[in-house]
Amino acid sequence: MAKPIEFNLFAPYNKGATLIGSFSDWQEIPMEKGEDGYFRTTVELEDGEYEYKFRVQSNSWFLEPEQWVDVTDPYATDINELSGQDNGIVRIKDGERIVDTYVWQHDDKPLPADHELVIYELHVGDFSGGEDDPYARGKYKHVIEKLDYLCDLGINAIELMPVKEYPGDYSWGYNPRYFFATESSYGATAGLKQLIDECHARGIRVIMDGIYNHSEASSPLTQIDHDYWYHHSPRDPDNSWGPEFNYEHYDENLDTYPARKFIGDTIRFWIEEYHIDGIRYDAARQIANYDFMHWVVQEAKNTAGAKPFYNIAEHIPETTSITNVDGPMDGCWHDSFYHCILEHICGDTFDLERLKDVIDCKRQGFLGATNVVNYLTNHDHNHLMVELGDRQIFDEEAFRRAKLGVAILMTAVGVPLVWMGEEFGEYKPKQQESAKIDWTLLGNDLNRGLFAYYSGLINLRKNNHALYTENIDFIHENAEAKVLAYSRWNDEGSRVVVVTNFSENFLAGYHVPNFPCGGTWHEWTGDYDVEAGDDGIITDIGPYEAKVFVWQ
Repeated sequence: MAKPIEFNLFAPYNKGATLIGSFSDWQEIPMEKGEDGYFRTTVELEDGEYEYKFRVQSNSWFLEPEQWVDVTDPYATDINELSGQDNGIVRIKDGERIVDTYVWQHDDKPLPADHELVIYELHVGDFSGGEDDPYARGKYKHVIEKLDYLCDLGINAIELMPVKEYPGDYSWGYNPRYFFATESSYGATAGLKQLIDECHARGIRVIMDGIYNHSEASSPLTQIDHDYWYHHSPRDPDNSWGPEFNYEHYDENLDTYPARKFIGDTIRFWIEEYHIDGIRYDAARQIANYDFMHWVVQEAKNTAGAKPFYNIAEHIPETTSITNVDGPMDGCWHDSFYHCILEHICGDTFDLERLKDVIDCKRQGFLGATNVVNYLTNHDHNHLMVELGDRQIFDEEAFRRAKLGVAILMTAVGVPLVWMGEEFGEYKPKQQESAKIDWTLLGNDLNRGLFAYYSGLINLRKNNHALYTENIDFIHENAEAKVLAYSRWNDEGSRVVVVTNFSENFLAGYHVPNFPCGGTWHEWTGDYDVEAGDDGIITDIGPYEAKVFVWQ
């Protein structure tokens, strides 16, 4: 039985628009414009799946005045990219528009709070199935197959590199063309929902990488009325990746900020439809509008309701203003941590004050543990093994230094993030082409040992809540020997002391004074007990090694 279905398009200053679709044999159906700036029409449709587009008289400066163009619905939730036409797909069930028929199973499962997170950043296309894999893989369902692996690692949040529909079949996703549609090369919309649902079943939160600074050049809004939603031209031509949303532009007639309205709609949609648990805001420094960010973060939190929702800015270089008392975001990527720890692990430099600054972000002016997300690398940087190899550091020596990095990552103040493959020593340099993870590395002792080390320290984090706090004391520093020791604690009596050696020397019988308390301490990485007296402890520390002592 056919039911009336409304199609609408917000294009307040365009002269004309019509609807075309498979239901009309692609013949034009006229649309009426209302006072609110929307063109509307109603079509009687039976349940089923249809393709459609709008034909609009464009106001964009790069086209002829009032030229008719075919544009995909900016709000389309699914796209037929294979046709080459980028038609929007609309599904009708029981006389209503739906995205898909997926039924959520695990919305009731408890999820970790922001301060408990250990985040794993991954690219759906490259996460599963290496080059030696006879079957091409890299879909949502293949990530589901690897969730047990991620549970063994111990992470409790996945940050997906952008999954909005982009042109072609392979991209990092920072060129979104459609903001409501999911990338079809990874599978159907229901496949993404199932992945998120399966994560929730295991107590894993899903954070989505969101691009709100710009869109891909042929995104529908650029074709309809470019300067209504976007800046006319890039504000910083050296850092421009496509038309940039203009969050300052206010339409007095309709009392709306067009770009804010559009992005607010997309964020509410993703939280409601896909049940995501956080957003990483790409290129926040380029967005450069705290008013907009305050507003959109509030929209996200209001939509998420009672469940935890983490808003993280990628603002490079980082700034405390984006997360502190008046700042819009909950946290930000801590890029100075990455640069400082990398240089110290590689032996490029030794600077105690810089080390202390990144291990205790409060020294840089951040307020608390969820204000920074620390990482040894991410998708924008090479894997640690590449950096070490570039300096002729290989094999056991390289793995030893990677472990030193992990010990600091998991015990510093802040939320740790692991880039896929880093946990077992992936060594491929970063590239914009497909670079699937080499899972065969896990067949090697050194790689497996690094994975076990990661897993052990993540486990320590979850069990010793001193590491969730912003409490930290630097209890011992020795610039000559290149040793730094710090203590972490909470009010419930959990204590952890980390002793790091950034030199090439084996320090036999090294004295670490100022231990927070006497008694038995357990050295976590080597699994043995040490007695601490009033004058601290005596221990052997290998070159580029960290010892992690846990109070029993």
